[in-house]
Amino acid sequence: MTTTANVAPSVVSGTTQTSSSSSNSSSLSSSTGSTLAGNFQTFLTLLTTQLQNQNPLDPLDTNQFTQQLVQFAGVEQQLKTNDTLSTLVSLQQTAQATQALNFVGKTAVVDGSTATMTGSSATWHLNIPTSSNVNITIENASGQTVFTGAYTAGQGSDVPFTWNGQGTDGTQWPDGKYKLTATAKDASGNAVAISSQIQGTVSSVDLTQSPPLLSIGGQTYTVSQVKSIVN
Repeated sequence: MTTTANVAPSVVSGTTQTSSSSSNSSSLSSSTGSTLAGNFQTFLTLLTTQLQNQNPLDPLDTNQFTQQLVQFAGVEQQLKTNDTLSTLVSLQQTAQATQALNFVGKTAVVDGSTATMTGSSATWHLNIPTSSNVNITIENASGQTVFTGAYTAGQGSDVPFTWNGQGTDGTQWPDGKYKLTATAKDASGNAVAISSQIQGTVSSVDLTQSPPLLSIGGQTYTVSQVKSIVN
């Protein structure tokens, strides 16, 4: 894509025509565990006292005694299950943190429409399902439209669009965050849905959040939002 021409091959360019709440959870868990443990101990005390003080001439009914033993086992099992779940959650959080740290320093591709322009260059990657006439609109951080362009683009799942920071009127815009909106129609005039992605280096990871947040181009993303890693 170019900022002046209406036809672009498979790689698109904006400068030249080219081809196409953890604390609350902890509190809730502790409270639940304490309640179950209290019920467990109370039940055990009542059962033992009942057996010690039952009338020898009218002992506890066998069916009732069996039901109480089942309840006793159920409470015990629930306590063990809660402990196991807490361990699994802790292991999962550790695994998430380890996975996130491995992304630091690597170039990641994530879904998004806002890219950071550095050195008068910003790049988006468009997913174009079919050959289309594409209209590009770029806005600055204040929501002001700084660039518009119409292009012809071929089908592609990763079609780059690079903008050199020059507005529609030729004004050179400063480095910063810019949002791209792409709309398109096919040869029959039917609307074509186009999604955009951005890529950038993972500069840091915030492990205080759950799940951990990756910092890419001054914006934060979860590991699940990462589509691919570019060598």
